[in-house]
Amino acid sequence: MGSIELKNPAVSCPVFTGTKDVQRSHGRFETAVSVVERIADLAAVMVAALLAYSSYQILQIGKRLQYSTGTVMMAALAFAVVFAFMLDHDGAYKRANSLLRIRETERILRVSARAFGMVFPVTFFFSHMFSRWVLALAVVFVPLLLVIEKQFLFLLIRNLHSRGYGLQNVLVYGAGYTGRCVFSALVRSPKLGLNPIAIVDDNEDMAAEEIYEYGYKRERSAPVIAGPLTKELIRERGGNLVVVGIPSLSRQRLQEIAAEAFAADANVAFVPQLSVGSETSTDYVDIDGVLIASLGQPAPKHLYESAKRLFDFSAAIALLVFTSPLWLFIAICIRWDSEGPVFFRQVRVGRDGRPFGLYKFRSMHVDAPSYGLHPTEADDPRVTRVGRWLRRTSIDELPQLVNVLKGDMSLVGPRPEMPFIVERYNSRHRQRLQVIPGLTGLWQLSADRSFLIHENIQYDLYYIRDRNFFMDLAILLHTVVFAMKGI
Repeated sequence: MGSIELKNPAVSCPVFTGTKDVQRSHGRFETAVSVVERIADLAAVMVAALLAYSSYQILQIGKRLQYSTGTVMMAALAFAVVFAFMLDHDGAYKRANSLLRIRETERILRVSARAFGMVFPVTFFFSHMFSRWVLALAVVFVPLLLVIEKQFLFLLIRNLHSRGYGLQNVLVYGAGYTGRCVFSALVRSPKLGLNPIAIVDDNEDMAAEEIYEYGYKRERSAPVIAGPLTKELIRERGGNLVVVGIPSLSRQRLQEIAAEAFAADANVAFVPQLSVGSETSTDYVDIDGVLIASLGQPAPKHLYESAKRLFDFSAAIALLVFTSPLWLFIAICIRWDSEGPVFFRQVRVGRDGRPFGLYKFRSMHVDAPSYGLHPTEADDPRVTRVGRWLRRTSIDELPQLVNVLKGDMSLVGPRPEMPFIVERYNSRHRQRLQVIPGLTGLWQLSADRSFLIHENIQYDLYYIRDRNFFMDLAILLHTVVFAMKGI
């Protein structure tokens, strides 16, 4: 699920209001964050360029061209300015982030490729002035430092919010699927300065539940409060904004909620009623304040699919060669720990519902059922001692590189499910079968990986709708960081 766009039901009122003091504070904070982010990006790109040149000098590679300090600084500044303009043109300074912030990393990789694609041809005309080795090193350092800088900025903004700076308190109306997506989108977009403090729902059975964000960890949550949503409740909770997360809500009910919010000196935003799945593409046009959406079939991605297959095949071969000593070590450990084969094969459902044999290192005793729900407890008796370590580190999935070579799987994509689970799919779940399943993906990175895949389908639908080559690279990069953190 992508970032939720908030639309104001009353044209005469700005979306983000509340008390005048809160509004002014929020506006100043937004302006400061925007300026700081641009300066931080300029500094990160400049440092990366200077680091590339320093590495070029230390490694003593290429023609060993020498440049004055002033020339290097001016070139680094010029490149940083161009890079920042390209980031801005690509929407980098919009306030909302995407699911697991993957799109931010994807944007950095994509803009980096474009920027260096523009600069690289110039080196052939001015080879005596530019070192292509410096450029090659910068290709590595620029996106790396930008990703690190964005993470630090993200944490800084969250820290400032935790101290009460630049925040507006938000009440989300509706604890259903859309309301949960709204809550998660606000949590992972700290630049918005919107703090979802509670979720209000008229269903009393949901009261006292906790709603968690869609994220790497189940850290941020909000309580569900029994409705109805009244001006007294909004004031009691200190709400500055009410976001209606029920797309099917009637116009009359929306007007009633707006009246209660305005009476409490809060404003209202809502999620538009019409929404589509990943099987269609949607374009929006604002015509004199009227939002019009046009639906169409998504454009074929033949070039992307071909590039992805080539990358998968090449990377799988490289990883198989690189990890071959680890395979031998794991095989010895499995045979030493318990009786049975080293590998485990299970039928899974792939693209367009085609079954295939999925390979894993065996992590369970041989008398365990071949098909069933995955173990969720650390001390599950079906799992061997070595198997617990294999599952915790996800190394049991390593043999699926063979599936990638065969074309049954990709490095990135939705996880393939067992046939008996796919048989229970509804039309929405079956959208997962539009693409080749993968070793890693958004769901695999999330905290919801401990729950059933089809209960958290928003991750896969987001990937299917927005997938591209740079998103795949971003997911792989996040997977490496994810594995290194051990989360």
